[in-house]
Amino acid sequence: MLWLLIFMLVFIVQVVVVLFMEFKNPSKTTAWLLIIFLLPVVGFMLYYLVAREYQKRRLVRRRGKRLQPKLPGGVIHRIEVAMRSRELKNKEAARQKRLFRLLQSIPESPITKCNETEIYSGGKEKFRALKEVLEKARDHIHVEYYTIRADGIGTEIQEILIRKAKEGVEVRVIYDGLGSYDLSGAYVQELTEAGAQVHCFFPLRSAVLARNLNYRNHRKIVVVDGDIGFLGGINIGDEYLGRDPKLGYWRDTHMKLRGDSVYFLQQTFLNDWEFVSGEKLTDERYFPAHGCEGSEQVQIIASGPDAHWDTILEMYFGAINSATDRILIVTPYFIPDPSLQMALKTASLSGVDIQIILPGITDNILVKWASFSYIEELMQAGIRFYLYNKGFVHAKILIVDETIASVGTANMDMRSFYDNFELNAVMFDKKTIDYLVEDFREDLQESTEIRQKEFSKRSRYQRGKEVLARMLSPLL
Repeated sequence: MLWLLIFMLVFIVQVVVVLFMEFKNPSKTTAWLLIIFLLPVVGFMLYYLVAREYQKRRLVRRRGKRLQPKLPGGVIHRIEVAMRSRELKNKEAARQKRLFRLLQSIPESPITKCNETEIYSGGKEKFRALKEVLEKARDHIHVEYYTIRADGIGTEIQEILIRKAKEGVEVRVIYDGLGSYDLSGAYVQELTEAGAQVHCFFPLRSAVLARNLNYRNHRKIVVVDGDIGFLGGINIGDEYLGRDPKLGYWRDTHMKLRGDSVYFLQQTFLNDWEFVSGEKLTDERYFPAHGCEGSEQVQIIASGPDAHWDTILEMYFGAINSATDRILIVTPYFIPDPSLQMALKTASLSGVDIQIILPGITDNILVKWASFSYIEELMQAGIRFYLYNKGFVHAKILIVDETIASVGTANMDMRSFYDNFELNAVMFDKKTIDYLVEDFREDLQESTEIRQKEFSKRSRYQRGKEVLARMLSPLL
């Protein structure tokens, strides 16, 4: 009886601690209580190591406050910024004054007016363009990826970086400790021996000890000579070329940028570089003057636990609430927070046509079950869901009316919104929006619609798996 009393006391203490620490986030409270109930001691240890957001998020934010991405003073005057909604070339966007004010309020993320963009709808296009740009580098190459693999394409990129470093080009590389957990030491050593500087963002061992495991750098950034930048959903690995035998064809979206928006890609990288290396780079040669040949208007939005606002979530929420005609979404992981659920549901009930493409072939079965748990209620509100069947869809796309489109690294899930370091580009150019809409329509041709009547007939066993996955979804 004594051991049972001790066990119950320990269990109650664990529950009280979680309730006290996570009371502001009921969904996470539920998830952790379930884990502690199933694994009383192990669950609490996991909570201690990875979930103490009330403390660690504030600590990361305090550090981030000292590293706010501010451009050098001599660069700011070069940038043409849209200060009023009427300055937007897209007339549909210009009429959305509330949305414009929301976007304008995001710190250090202005809507730049002089840009050229190029969208890539798969790994082959992206890597072909990336290698061409890397080969032409003369001053510096800055690379930041969640996942870098020492496989076929990883080796090709490594060889270019080694060659450029030996030529005297400054090469800096950041990779995430979890996303690149299997990256070999030899791969990194070969880069450093050639003169490249390489740093890992929160290496797994130190992240566990420091209890930073929950915060991952999910960004994908390349900046070459401060003139050309890349961002989007594609990491460095053979699977992004469709070489994964399980997932097969890989559908993703990436983009190349030239113009003033590259300054903000660069500053995001330099901010992350200081975070991982302690080295502060302020030389204005990283922000060279460039001729303003393009006229596309682009906003770069970075988010993460080092910021005081969840900026990408706020952008999504504001854009969805501004919709009057259509909302098109592609996301590999669909675990919306309550505010986005309500925004989507309200928009659909107001007559907005909402179509969402999810993976039919998944790389995470728990996430798929959790996503399914949200679908039925939203379908009842009129939202249409599709499963992409050609391969694995990893693109992260939001298109609202003829107003704006967003491409970047953030999935439509709570991890991307609250815990990961993410980066999205918001675009206002009609031509770019039309290109992404055409991509969406092509994806629909490779997708099967989930019919509400048939979906509602799934077994109790399947529903049970979805309920369990949904309870855990804030942690996925």
